[in-house]
Amino acid sequence: MGRTSETPHKPKAAAPRGPAGRLPAEGATRTHGNGRQRSATAGTDVQRERILQAATRLFATQGYANTTLAQVAQALQVTKPFIYYYFRDKQELFEVLSWRPTVDCFTALDFADDDPRPAAQKVQEGLRRLIRATVMHYPAAFFPYREPQVYRPEYNAAMKKLAHHFYDKLTPLLEQGRRDGDLDFNETRITALAACSLPGFLYSWYQPGGRLGPEQIVDELTVLATRVIGLRTRAA
Repeated sequence: MGRTSETPHKPKAAAPRGPAGRLPAEGATRTHGNGRQRSATAGTDVQRERILQAATRLFATQGYANTTLAQVAQALQVTKPFIYYYFRDKQELFEVLSWRPTVDCFTALDFADDDPRPAAQKVQEGLRRLIRATVMHYPAAFFPYREPQVYRPEYNAAMKKLAHHFYDKLTPLLEQGRRDGDLDFNETRITALAACSLPGFLYSWYQPGGRLGPEQIVDELTVLATRVIGLRTRAA
């Protein structure tokens, strides 16, 4: 996502979770909207996804302020109570859409504890995952860049915690890669932020349907990101 400028801290033992009571993990028991939907089923998940897809299109084209739940309902040819069955309000809907790419981006370095690969290879794959998540979650991945004022303090705190989780993993991997002789850079924090800012710049120019397809964009940006971290040829 590249948006954060958080200073890396010591790695934490537990993986971060979403804002309590508002953004449960996919497939978990839910209490969205007025509380009637107590648990996920195949049918309710399909309907929920329909709402999310319609809302994504409207938020992307009209912006948060100019989009109403009535418009989402109209796009789906349903009534507003149908929307409220799954989501408490427009803000929750917007935050759920934003949370998905945030999680995919900031868990890009969550490798298995027994992964034997060198640090440089993990960094390279993590950067690719980060970039790919940003591209594949278009346009929802860009919502935080477009309208950062929309989110609740609780949401921002959860996002910051997830960002710390990512950089807490990236920093020691970069330094280990440098000790191994596979990476060449000076300032760890600046290097980490610079490499991860590349997908953030997608917000200002990326549009699907261009000369390069999504995977080609991912390939190009991954090459640029590995240059930022000074990846040596033998470690590529």
